[in-house]
Amino acid sequence: MTTPTSPDPDPADTPGLEPGGSVAPGDTPPGESSTSGASYPQPSTGSTTSNWVVYGVLGVGVAFLLLFFVGYVVGLLD
Repeated sequence: MTTPTSPDPDPADTPGLEPGGSVAPGDTPPGESSTSGASYPQPSTGSTTSNWVVYGVLGVGVAFLLLFFVGYVVGLLD
């Protein structure tokens, strides 16, 4: 097993750094190297079928509320 190395640049080998690791005014600090693939995998999402079922139930609920309020307004106008 190999020893993991830091993805950050080594301050001793990085040009343009002042003593203590700070950067001179007007200089651009060194960027980090890529660490892609170092994080945990993202959890899987639910199935798209269950998402559409929830959207349908919410849509029917919104439609009933809309019809209720339209009926209420029509009842007030009579």
